Amino acid sequence: MLYICIPAYNEAQTVGVLLWRIRKVFQEHSREYEILVFNDGSTDATEETLRPYTEVLPLTVLGGSSHVGYGRALDALCRAVSARTRYPRRDALITLQADFTDQPEHLPELIKRFEGGADLVVAERTLSPATPTPIRRLRWISSWAMRTGAAVPGVADPFGSMRLYRISLIRDALKAMGDAPIAQGDGWTANLDLLRRTAPLARRLETVALDQRYDVRARDSRVRPWSDGLALFRSGRGSRDRKPTA
Repeated sequence: MLYICIPAYNEAQTVGVLLWRIRKVFQEHSREYEILVFNDGSTDATEETLRPYTEVLPLTVLGGSSHVGYGRALDALCRAVSARTRYPRRDALITLQADFTDQPEHLPELIKRFEGGADLVVAERTLSPATPTPIRRLRWISSWAMRTGAAVPGVADPFGSMRLYRISLIRDALKAMGDAPIAQGDGWTANLDLLRRTAPLARRLETVALDQRYDVRARDSRVRPWSDGLALFRSGRGSRDRKPTA
């Protein structure tokens, strides 16, 4: 089973079409899958947009009226999938964004590596002329954060959102964390935190370079280069004193 996990906050303009594109991918590449969307207290029509899709897709909507932030949404999705799976060594959790930045058509690239034996597959984002300026700035700032301890061995871009985790890694990380969130921080910081907790547990980690799309996103980027960069810097410094999960 493949569990597609999507945190969503005010993504009414894109989340429905995203779900339909995921459905099309799995029509062409037949796999057993479920979709879990965490509606993080959206104030737009995200909830209304999702509702009819629960009747035609293998979709579960989590969350509710409270906005808890990206890190908590990611934690809730990980815990939900860990509780659902019957075969944690055979099943996988895949994370992606709800705004079309991550392309569903890239899912087979991650799945192929998982079926080849990888426990953790990290999509590394390429930079192109179409990459928005805030993203470029944050990528530059993040290179400094990696020098303070944010680096993950074998991963050149540890800040992305599209990844595949063998669920046994998630379960082991959750067990080590207890009641504490498996991913702390927000945005890029939470993605980095989850990767740092699971990478030491993976017997085999693979990366794949994939292009992100920014021209089809219906809203402005939520990246704030300097504040996000400072959070990454602090996270990197804190990780130097953190005990390994494994």
